[in-house]
Amino acid sequence: VIDAGDDDDARAGPWPDHPDPSDRAAADDRAPTRSAEDGQLMGALTDLLEVQALDTTTDQLTHRRAHLPERAELAATEQSLAELSKARTKVEAERDQIAREQKRYEDEAASIEAKAVHENTTLYSGKVTAAKELQAIQDEIASLKRRQTDLEDHVLELMEQIEPLDAELAAHAAEQDRLDALAIALTVTIAEAESTIDAELASVAESRAKAAVQIPGDLMEEYERLRRALGGIGAARLVGNRCEGCHLTLPSMEVDRIRHAPPDTPEHCSECDRILVR
Repeated sequence: VIDAGDDDDARAGPWPDHPDPSDRAAADDRAPTRSAEDGQLMGALTDLLEVQALDTTTDQLTHRRAHLPERAELAATEQSLAELSKARTKVEAERDQIAREQKRYEDEAASIEAKAVHENTTLYSGKVTAAKELQAIQDEIASLKRRQTDLEDHVLELMEQIEPLDAELAAHAAEQDRLDALAIALTVTIAEAESTIDAELASVAESRAKAAVQIPGDLMEEYERLRRALGGIGAARLVGNRCEGCHLTLPSMEVDRIRHAPPDTPEHCSECDRILVR
């Protein structure tokens, strides 16, 4: 006699503690997928650290390019040139004023000399015979000579004033030549340094593009956001119980939680909020 319960069990299929082989196969097919996803994220986080390192290198190169020591020296040289130009303009204005005054005295002296020559010619021409008129001409000639002497003395004084100004202008010209040559040399040095750094930046950018290609878009966006907000460091490695981003020690319980968290869940530093790679 067959028990009805046995018949029901037979129709119900295999016993619960003996799963259908096809179900086990399906489960086996799903398990590697989860493992692959975990591996992909861990690989993406490793790539993210490489991207971070390359971004840090880019920041360093960019800072070095903007703060080349020659650039500061060039700025100082250009400042010196500007100050020199200002000083030279002042000296030139002073010299020009004295030169104009000298020219006025020279022109007046020349005019008086010409008049004295004319009076002297009249004196000895024989056209004037009256003793009184001859004496007046002689007195006029003497007065003109005195005036001419005074004017020539003024000219000499002004020439003496111009002499040190000319020397100062010559020194300014020599210094400008030196500073101009230095500025040109510094400009060439800066251009060469910039070219070298630009080549390094291009190489780093190429490496970064390769490292970032497998990183999920949402993870990359989060990294970029944190990087902008946290001084250029958006991701860091967890070494022991310390975040390499902020260099602070995390509580032991927090570290234990992070290390036991699912591999496919990006974790953040509880101190600085950076993405942690463990």
